[in-house]
Amino acid sequence: MRRNWGLFLLLVLLLTIFSPAVSAVGRPVMLLKLDGVINPFSVRYLERGLRLAEQRGAQAVIITLDTPGGLESAMREIVQMLLNASLPTIVYVTPGGARATSAGMFILLAADVAAMAPATHVGAAHPVPLGVDISEVMDEKMISDATALVRSVATTRGRNADWAERAVRENLSVTADEALELNVIDLLARNLDDLLRLLDGRQVAATTLQTDRAAVLAQPMNLIERFFHVITEPNIAYLLLSLGTLLLLAELSDPGLSVAGVGAVVAYIVAFMALGNLPVNWAAIGLLALSVVFFVVGLLTDTEAVVTVAGLVPFVLGSLLLFAPFTPTSPAMPSVWVSPWLIAVMALGMVAFSILVLRAIIAANRLPVRAGAQRLIGQQGVALTDLAPAGQVRVGLEGWSAVTVAGAIRAGDPVRVTGIVGVHLQVVPLAADSESLP
Repeated sequence: MRRNWGLFLLLVLLLTIFSPAVSAVGRPVMLLKLDGVINPFSVRYLERGLRLAEQRGAQAVIITLDTPGGLESAMREIVQMLLNASLPTIVYVTPGGARATSAGMFILLAADVAAMAPATHVGAAHPVPLGVDISEVMDEKMISDATALVRSVATTRGRNADWAERAVRENLSVTADEALELNVIDLLARNLDDLLRLLDGRQVAATTLQTDRAAVLAQPMNLIERFFHVITEPNIAYLLLSLGTLLLLAELSDPGLSVAGVGAVVAYIVAFMALGNLPVNWAAIGLLALSVVFFVVGLLTDTEAVVTVAGLVPFVLGSLLLFAPFTPTSPAMPSVWVSPWLIAVMALGMVAFSILVLRAIIAANRLPVRAGAQRLIGQQGVALTDLAPAGQVRVGLEGWSAVTVAGAIRAGDPVRVTGIVGVHLQVVPLAADSESLP
């Protein structure tokens, strides 16, 4: 009996020692990808990916990262998810040339394992107000809040909290090699295969990773997540805003709900959804709205050249200041701007569209519209009977009563409609009508 108890205790001890390694054998690794500006859709995607990794029995989650930063609220949610994840999390800054700056640095430090590829960099997390001066008190409050968060995250993961604080206070950036030497990251991996090899056998929490030959389950963003993630790119958001303005001008040139009107509403809704995730200067939005007023006045008056050119001033100023808010941004938000080339193209396009295209549409809409028999004036037909002066003619596929106003017309002669009197068409012989032409 004692021998049985001894064997049982030995078996329990062996299972306790080796169970972490055994539990990871044969289990896949979930691969997620975060790139671009960090926003609420990034949070939704990462939350879905972590939940799916648990459901599929993954041993760890690898998140490839390439970001200039993003919304502070989104960054904090992702940091909390990584710190409280039930599975080991590895954040890997890749490919070469990628960065983990501003919000990206916080996310990298929050992972169980932080890794970078060669020719990448991390840091630059100082709160930078865009184009404005702020008081020393406000600046210090922002820095203190950011440094408190980054120190707590780095300390929790056993990384260099002093350097992380300096990255916020002094806006420091370091390369992947320097980050490894400074104990900012844990691994330097050339590619994903190299990362899996380096992770193999590594103890993370209660799990010994077995990743050398593990299956990798890539989980990209779904269509909706990718769509909303793409529109938060500053140039795309600006393009949507400008497109909405062009469609609005087209709708105002011919009032009545049309494709242009519906398109303008959709473009504006999507654009403002994107702008809600970016540091927007709402005074710049006001300047853009003022430019639209100028364009509309120019379209509806005979001074379109002067007014439209005058509308360019608030349009260009609003475009340049669109992502330069008067209040300081968080250290998680990158400096964003609209390409000057895109602004120039849209400004010229707005002028050309206003002066040429829309003006032609309005001029066409102001032409008198002929209805009923009036539409026949100027058309050719043939006499069905002799007209001396009254008779019957056929214009198109219809027969009409007609009177001649230029001498007798024989049956079968070609005629031209010159007017309408009562219910009779006024016609002339086609030859006579041609001779009267200059």
